[in-house]
Amino acid sequence: MPAKPDLATVFASLRSIMAEFEPRLDVLTDEPGHYYLNTHTIGPNKHPIAFGGVRTGKAYVSYYLMPVYMTSIEMSPELKKRMQGKACFNFKAVDEPLFKELQTLTRRGYSAWKAKKWVD
Repeated sequence: MPAKPDLATVFASLRSIMAEFEPRLDVLTDEPGHYYLNTHTIGPNKHPIAFGGVRTGKAYVSYYLMPVYMTSIEMSPELKKRMQGKACFNFKAVDEPLFKELQTLTRRGYSAWKAKKWVD
């Protein structure tokens, strides 16, 4: 039987990428296995616009990054293979090169939204 993945370590690594923006965003949820950030901008639905989050599931950790869904940002084919839907990336193990790219992608997404004045 294969070893169970260490999802807590994956979550902690991905959370640290998203947490870089915590001082400039609103923390909606910060608990073990679930971390979620909103912008201060109110969207058309009268709720804050979601920026992103990290959530542990049964078999993998998901990294949600809404700027990817709403902004054209390029990424490597390797990272694109991790996508589930339009703004979610799934990981079962720490992957330093892809996590570094995800950090860059998150920073670019934040900058794109800053240009739209959706974030400070």
